[in-house]
Amino acid sequence: MMNKNYDILEIYNNYTDLQQEKLIELKQLIMNVANNLEDITIQESLKWKQLTFSSENGTPIRIDRFSDSQIGVFVHCQTTLVEEWREIFGDSLEFSKNRAILLSVNNALPIEELTLCIQMALTYHKK
Repeated sequence: MMNKNYDILEIYNNYTDLQQEKLIELKQLIMNVANNLEDITIQESLKWKQLTFSSENGTPIRIDRFSDSQIGVFVHCQTTLVEEWREIFGDSLEFSKNRAILLSVNNALPIEELTLCIQMALTYHKK
């Protein structure tokens, strides 16, 4: 049986350098946001071969390549999160249906917007 941490590190080999760079940056942002929230502990795992960050009071956040030039921040499609994010950030973020925020690997991450989105996902069940 493979070590879980090894599997998580290995998943990065499936991405281009730019995708890896953005995914690592995004992972760090998720961890930083979680560290600044009270009573939030993050579990990192692989779900559907995607890097996944889960908290007891939230809905899992998955990050993965979306296309050659984009990565995605995915949440469960039955939450209202993407709908809420679209209302708040419809002019500044790009979305895929009711399941993801799409981010260009060529642009800086929109930190302020993503910070709020990550907070909302990690505390989704606390509402």
